[in-house]
Amino acid sequence: MNPINLANFFTKHQPRAYVNASVRFHHEFTMEQRLAAAERAGWNVFQFPSEMLKGGDLLSDSGTTTLTAEQMAAMMLGDEAYGSNYGYFKLLEAFEEVWGIKVENCEIYLFHQGRAAEHALFTPIGRLGSSLKIPSNGHFDTTRANIESNGIVAIDCFSEELHKPGYAPFKGNMNIKKLEDLLAQDADGVPLVYLTLTNNSGGGQPVSLANMKAVRKLCDQYNKSLFFDTCRFAENSYFIKTREEEYKNKTIAEITREVFALCDGFTISLKKDGLANMGGVLVLKKDSPLLRAHQEIANDIRDHQILIEGHPTYGGLTGRDIMTIGEGLRTVITEAYLESRVGQVRAFGDYFKELGIPVLEPFGGHSIYIDTDRFFADTKLKREDYGGISLTGLLLLKGVRLCELGAFAFGESHPYNFVRCAVPRNKYEIQDLYYVADCVKGIYDQRDQMPKAVPVYGKDLTLRHFKARFEFIDYTD
Repeated sequence: MNPINLANFFTKHQPRAYVNASVRFHHEFTMEQRLAAAERAGWNVFQFPSEMLKGGDLLSDSGTTTLTAEQMAAMMLGDEAYGSNYGYFKLLEAFEEVWGIKVENCEIYLFHQGRAAEHALFTPIGRLGSSLKIPSNGHFDTTRANIESNGIVAIDCFSEELHKPGYAPFKGNMNIKKLEDLLAQDADGVPLVYLTLTNNSGGGQPVSLANMKAVRKLCDQYNKSLFFDTCRFAENSYFIKTREEEYKNKTIAEITREVFALCDGFTISLKKDGLANMGGVLVLKKDSPLLRAHQEIANDIRDHQILIEGHPTYGGLTGRDIMTIGEGLRTVITEAYLESRVGQVRAFGDYFKELGIPVLEPFGGHSIYIDTDRFFADTKLKREDYGGISLTGLLLLKGVRLCELGAFAFGESHPYNFVRCAVPRNKYEIQDLYYVADCVKGIYDQRDQMPKAVPVYGKDLTLRHFKARFEFIDYTD
């Protein structure tokens, strides 16, 4: 088989949409320069230099937020004291105000980001026994890795609606039947149930409050703690308000507090709905079944936090970060912000549909998910050819960076095969997003000529999508 002529792949297509002139970097890179950089990176989007992107870095919405004027002002009040800094106590006030928790009834641990909070939680849980299982409505990649690195089995209980085409308002829900069957068969082997809001590995789809209450009821029945991954809690609350009839007259703040009242603890990456560039939190409610049965976990996590992150009142964060987060949490639950945020993602998705590109519907709040299986359905490419990697790799030549979350990131047998277009908060104008969609359209129109991505390094490594290198090979002998 011959290597494909990648430099000429886009010669028949030029994006129709105007590109916003507010690109951060002044130098204009050529396609040949980007091709050389992509080959040096082994076609791994995580290794491609961001300065070569052209207003279309949709690799992640995590930590890529543009701070508001209010956050920048709050940053100036940051206290860089080693312990018990001014911002820490202001942050606790924001936690109570936004999440409705009582800090005196909780163990609160600050971390530099969400996956560090997950690691701190699952490490002592992994020591509770063997053959443990943690069910979720859909574990994200790093969450799954944190669970499995501690000898625990991560089980996905995706909703049945996610498997089906067409509209369903809450495709991110937990599969109650599958969860109930698991608890009935092996309740002793389940230390906690974990619910992700919104469901990132399941297409960014929201979870209804009715579903959360049904999961809560099952957890109470089996005396299990219910934990939430609340990275996108505000966006999820917006969908509850706009899609769940019972809550249409509730404010986002009221819905958010009701959500957090249902759980026994939660992790959050504040790099998402904290509107911050860094930060994470783990909260354990002191009356949770987990802590009642295993009181030592609270101290084990505190020791871990001190050893890895520093003093508990800064947890790996600068005083400037802490002040930024408090202001961001208050902003993110305002309806004006959420209408703008979710509305931009919706307009982005509508443009994909207008171009005829197969995407998951309804659209979530942070990303558009290209359905990779449907994208390549009428071509030679099979799942094991990793067409999503080919798609994201070729887009680098146009200064666009997306993320494959499917056959390679999660494995060929994973039920969903997506390429995610994650929209950073407060960063891009709609013209920038239209440019991204136009570039995808250029590839879609020539999808029968797409190369297959052959892993030449890292295929058998854990978290392989962060590390692997590829060659692109044409099918022509």
